[in-house]
Amino acid sequence: MTAPPARRVVILGAQSAIAEACARRFAAESASLVIVGRDLGRLNEIANDLAARGAAQVHAAALDLAAEQRPAERFLEWGHRIGGVTHVLIAFGTLGDQTRMESDVDAARLALETNFTAAALWALAAADLFERQRSGVLVAIGSVAGDRGRRSNYVYGAAKAGLGVLMQGIAHRLHHAGDARAVLIKPGLVETPMTGHMDVSGRLWARPEEIAAIIHRAGAKGGPVVYAPARWRWIMLAIRALPAFVMHHTRL
Repeated sequence: MTAPPARRVVILGAQSAIAEACARRFAAESASLVIVGRDLGRLNEIANDLAARGAAQVHAAALDLAAEQRPAERFLEWGHRIGGVTHVLIAFGTLGDQTRMESDVDAARLALETNFTAAALWALAAADLFERQRSGVLVAIGSVAGDRGRRSNYVYGAAKAGLGVLMQGIAHRLHHAGDARAVLIKPGLVETPMTGHMDVSGRLWARPEEIAAIIHRAGAKGGPVVYAPARWRWIMLAIRALPAFVMHHTRL
């Protein structure tokens, strides 16, 4: 039986805990990777680890993803390095401080531009590439926070909601482009450095490795919207169904 061709993966925001766990899964399959983030020193450490885990090749690229003006050109550049691009994972973002963002315009702008505008522009560039190729999988990490505005994180949630609608539109667009696909991953509570200030006890919290396994499966098949873990589909269904007069008496 002929083995499937090796994956050629670009990971945007490769320093995040979930992205690193995903990269390790790709490396174990002898994938070629471009890992992108801000800190070249940390990226090189990750690259060395991925090479040791079996990656065919790993290229580290230090870049401010929120400030990049030519994402399409970057994908072409990275594709030349690894022989094309079959998968793109958009994994960067910032949680921000909800209380601060309610009065600090700069803090709110940073969260909105990073979590929606920048991620959306990278997603559109990847969609163009895969539509032309008529193959490729675009996966973006959204959040269950985008399912309903809640006092605890509605700025972050608004940005993720926008990204979710965009990814659903891209999935619809790529449905007619051969084997190209787009998948939105909606994690719930995940124990990462970004949530390190929170109480992470309780059964609803997941580990990055658990989310990475779901993302990896979604890259093979599934979508266009995948809750991670699946129980969050039903949790958020219940939260969306709450009448406003009930919702306003909660502290969600």
